[in-house]
Amino acid sequence: VEVLAPAGSLDICKAVINAGADAVYLGGDMFGARAYAGNLNQEEMFEALDYAHKLDRHIYLTVNTLLKQNEIEGQLIDYIAPFYERGLDAVIVQDLGVMRLIRQNFPDMDIHASTQMTILGELTVKELKNKGVTRIVTPRELSIPEIKKIKENCDIEIESFVHGALC
Repeated sequence: VEVLAPAGSLDICKAVINAGADAVYLGGDMFGARAYAGNLNQEEMFEALDYAHKLDRHIYLTVNTLLKQNEIEGQLIDYIAPFYERGLDAVIVQDLGVMRLIRQNFPDMDIHASTQMTILGELTVKELKNKGVTRIVTPRELSIPEIKKIKENCDIEIESFVHGALC
């Protein structure tokens, strides 16, 4: 079991790590669904990565919006590259095109399929795993028996929200 917490700022990131979180997911200044959270700029993201890794914790970056073609072609890889080089542990995505580009450009980067992908069953999970996804985030609508069935039939990490619709 991993205790994973959201953070909308560098201070919150450090606080949840100090409170015992094993990992933190957060948004940078681009491509995150939590657009109105504080989010971190590149310098803050570097500090969060260094802080977390010093304490053997993980940072997952949300890139979980649907991207326009010009964003995919002109910004996405340049945006992720410095974080990847600094040791980013995973990227949380919902866009299949984004997922493919991350796999092509950062082949050893863990990819988590966002809850926004609306993963409802094992066939989808198996296909996502074949495309390089290392973890799925179940939609909040799935019951515990449905999640258990996916776990029994798919060899993949599963993340589930435990506070309903609250991050």
